[in-house]
Amino acid sequence: MKKMKSFGSIILILSLVVMLSACGSGNNNGKVAGNEGEKSGIVTAIGEGDGKHGAIKVEVTFENNEMKDIKVLEQNENKVLAEPVYKELKETMIDSNNANVDAISGSTLTSKGYIDAVKDAVAKAGLTLVAKQAANKNTADEPSEQTYDVVIIGAGGAGFSAALEAKQAGASVVLLEKMPTVGGNTLISGGEMNAAGTWVQQKMGIKDSVDLFAEDTLKGGDNVGDPEMVRVLAENATAAAEWLKNDIKVNFLEDHLFQFGGHSVKRALIPEGHTGAELITKLKTKLDDMGIDLKTNTKAEKLLTDDSGKVNGVEATGANGTKITFHANKGVVIATGGFGSNVEMRKQYNPEFDEKYMTTDAPGSTGDGIVMAQAVGAALTNMESIQTYPVCNPVTGVISLVADSRFDGAILVNQSGKRFVEELERRDVISRAILAQKGGYAYQLWNQDIGDISKTVEVHKDEYDMLVKEGVLYKADTLKEAAEFFKIDPKALQETIDRVNKFAKSGKDEDFKHRAGLKDMSKGPYYIEKAVPSVHHTMGGLVINKTTQVMNEKGERIPGLFAAGEVTGVIHGTNRLGGNAIADAITFGRIAGQEAAK
Repeated sequence: MKKMKSFGSIILILSLVVMLSACGSGNNNGKVAGNEGEKSGIVTAIGEGDGKHGAIKVEVTFENNEMKDIKVLEQNENKVLAEPVYKELKETMIDSNNANVDAISGSTLTSKGYIDAVKDAVAKAGLTLVAKQAANKNTADEPSEQTYDVVIIGAGGAGFSAALEAKQAGASVVLLEKMPTVGGNTLISGGEMNAAGTWVQQKMGIKDSVDLFAEDTLKGGDNVGDPEMVRVLAENATAAAEWLKNDIKVNFLEDHLFQFGGHSVKRALIPEGHTGAELITKLKTKLDDMGIDLKTNTKAEKLLTDDSGKVNGVEATGANGTKITFHANKGVVIATGGFGSNVEMRKQYNPEFDEKYMTTDAPGSTGDGIVMAQAVGAALTNMESIQTYPVCNPVTGVISLVADSRFDGAILVNQSGKRFVEELERRDVISRAILAQKGGYAYQLWNQDIGDISKTVEVHKDEYDMLVKEGVLYKADTLKEAAEFFKIDPKALQETIDRVNKFAKSGKDEDFKHRAGLKDMSKGPYYIEKAVPSVHHTMGGLVINKTTQVMNEKGERIPGLFAAGEVTGVIHGTNRLGGNAIADAITFGRIAGQEAAK
């Protein structure tokens, strides 16, 4: 009997030893396979860092003190912007056995979160990594001379649209992008697109017309835009939206539209997720399906011309510094966007927009296409017209998409708790009004009833959490609590809301003539967000005609050169209305691709 008990005890002890040994192999706390504390063998550890849209959690595998693999376990980053981070940084870290690497340009916050997560894993594993010389991945096998029918510069909404249409027309196409990521300003925008007479307007019973759309656009830019070009936009935007929906498979909300400032009716289609990621992701998928060559980290430097002056190619610098000439049999399309991220260029054309302004724009928006085209004689127009977006993060300058609740009834108040402008006025008007307030900032205020209409907190939860963390957005059960968080006089704010509720009931805003009608805000909870204007769009750029051909200073077309999107300067006049940038990029991008392929 005693022998049986002893035998059972031995079995139990051996089982525990096996279990403990198994627990020490490759677990999430950085334990080493084999003897405790031994740094040879395989080690795994989980690390965490803060990305742009929340925590990034990674699992890093080490072998003999060297990184062997990095797996992303959790993340909420923008899929398009995060792709090169998780691919290129992973390769760089493993090759160099070093977590101290440079961020990917255009994805700085995501890069930082990823790098911090890997560093955290290294620390938890208890390892001291010895950096090594990364293997020389020679990409010099990229041919220095390449020939296509159509060369397109800039992989944003306009560039993608041009590439797809040129390919559809039978041309061979290459799309060049200087950044590691694609998408440009289209990707980081709200993605809303204006068009008149759309399927959503019809479903919602909204009456609209091409004439009204064109009239609003011209008036919104103080009638400085070219009427003929604005007419082309208004007449073709609906077909462009249907192309996105039917051919590119972009999902738009079927029962909700935005009415941006300066528009007479609700006409802005809203993509699923309320961001341009829906557009760019689907455009990129279509590009891949059609087999179009896309070359990132490839910076166009110079337009090439033949003896007759026809643009017939592009000189570029590849990822490894190699010079590459892309010959264009038929044409070159410039779709490089504006210059909102180039402070020196902003100051050159309008000194008002100097360093004191942050920007909402992608870092690649530096005016390259304008400079290249100017070098071959292209005419510029309207360069002094630079727009700010009124409601941006006062910490980063980034546009607040949570604050799109403004288009469904949110109000703007100053530090004294008073309204000071119509919330659906033009962006430039609202921006100037905010800057005229004490401190040069404002607060946007809305209640849950308005939030239930716009759903901006729900669809932009990551941004919401970040704004709350930064202390620039607060959710309060009562109006008094909302006021006190930002040190606004509760009594003054209550008086403002009482007045808003009165106007909501009567249907007439006696103070600022709110064109869509104010909403009752008597019931909480409330959201209040601090905001400042940031540079958002440059209306000036290249002069093009209605077939997107770039014109010279004599008013003659430059053979072989086309342009579309924010790089052009003839559409928006002194001020671009919200929702018109995507309409401009897609509509004229398609035309440019079709024309260049002819």
